[in-house]
Parts: sequence; C-alpha cells; structure tokens
Amino acid sequence: MKVHALDTGLFKLDGGAMFGVVPKSMWQKLNPADEHNMCTWALRCLLIEDAGRLVLVDTGIGDKQDAKFRGHFYLHGNDTLEKSLRRLGYTASDITDVLLTHLHFDHCGGAVVRTPDDKLHLAFPNATYWSNEAHWNWALTPNPREKASFLTENIRPIQESGHLQFIDPAAGVPNALPALQNLLFVDGHTEKMMLPQLAYQGRTVVFAADLLPSAHHVGLPYVMSYDVRPLLTMDEKARLLQQAADENWVLVLEHDHQTECITVEHTERGIKVAERFRLSEL
Repeated sequence: MKVHALDTGLFKLDGGAMFGVVPKSMWQKLNPADEHNMCTWALRCLLIEDAGRLVLVDTGIGDKQDAKFRGHFYLHGNDTLEKSLRRLGYTASDITDVLLTHLHFDHCGGAVVRTPDDKLHLAFPNATYWSNEAHWNWALTPNPREKASFLTENIRPIQESGHLQFIDPAAGVPNALPALQNLLFVDGHTEKMMLPQLAYQGRTVVFAADLLPSAHHVGLPYVMSYDVRPLLTMDEKARLLQQAADENWVLVLEHDHQTECITVEHTERGIKVAERFRLSEL
C-alpha cells in the first residue's frame, strides 16, 4: 500500500468562522488574518494505492465555479488535483473510487467538472463514488445554516451518473474498499461525516476532515462556527484525540496549509500536538 497527501490549492475563509468562540487575539497568532479577516487554508486530499485500486478521499473545490464564487474564497496557489495526480503518474481516468467525507463544496467540488459547452460530468469517469444515505439526504434538503455549502451542481450529477454507492454505517467498511481499516462517523460538523482510518507503515492513519481541520483546532474550544452541533463536535473531537494520543495515531489535516500531519500526546495541560510532519516521511 502507498498513501499520498495531495495538495489541490489554497483558499481563504473568515478567521472568526473557522475558530468560533475563540477570540481573535488568540487565533491571530496561529493563522494570521489579512485585512479582510480572512485566513489561508489548504484543500488537501488523500490518495490510497492498494490491491489494484486507487481510492481518492475528497476532491477539493475544483474549478467549475464562476469568477464571483471564486472571488468570495480567494482561491490561489499553483497546486491542483490534476497536477498532484500527474506528479504521481496518474490521471483522473485511473481513479477507481472516490470517497467523499461529506458534501460541502470544498470537499466535493472537484468530483464534478463543467465542459466548455456548460455540461456537468463526473471528473473521475471510471470511479465509484462513495457517500452514505443519511448524509446524502441531509445535503439534498439542507438546513439554512449549511445551504450555501451544499451546491446542487456538485451533488446531482453524481446521483444521476449511476456511479453512486452508499456505505451503511452499521455494516462497516465495504468489501470494495479493502484499503480502509475503519470508517469513523461523526455528526457535529454535519450529519454522518466519514473519517477514513487505515493501517499504514505500522501506524494508524486517520484523515480528520472537518472534525480537526488544522493543528490549531486540537484545543477543545477551537470549534468552527460552521458546525451544526458544536457541543457534539467537542465531544467527538475529545474522543478522537484521546485515542490518537493513547495509540500514537497519525492525523492527516485537510485544511492546514502549514502542517500536513500531526501526532498528539497527553500533557499536564491536556492533549497537545506532539509532532508535525509530512505523510511521505512515515
């Protein structure tokens, strides 16, 4: 098995929204904001090579949105998903499976592309797309808090393609995804977000998605204002960090533009970041 962290570009989000109730005087030291109070964040994905399959976890924002949309989020950087795949010797047609942790636009936007004649198609035409029914239905009838994050053009083409498969949380990892050791389902950020867990290089690796968007969110009060159930997020994050510290897990961070992976440890002041490193260094 080989596992790669893929950079697909950078974007900006409001610092207050990303750090919730934590005062700016504290979070500003961690990820400094620009003059518009916007902080830079990564759009990192995961690629798993195993048993003849190429499993892509999340897809970034993609590039099909118009200039107005892109301007809201200050998309920048030289990396794209296509470039990152090409550096590894792959193209979109090689991907066999796309696992979407959830359907917010910054996690699934790259799953669908727009052609020059304004038609929408799957970005990975030979892949099975994996979600779960509870989250899919949640995204199709969004609450007012998340409505702007669930975009029809990112979701409907997948469903209409016939490539969509649902994972049953009670049944565990599908046989079609043998690279995965487990899927952790969490509900604080959004309904039934999926965190893939795998055994790699003798370690347990967890792609933390939006339960732990950056190393700066290890502290329990650091919870995004985007979360629909912030108190539940705190409980879910506490359980994840407890086990990660006890068992020396590697946590891959989807949105931290400064740090790709961390481990955490128990200290007299609670659980803190122990190491920061790149996944390729395992």
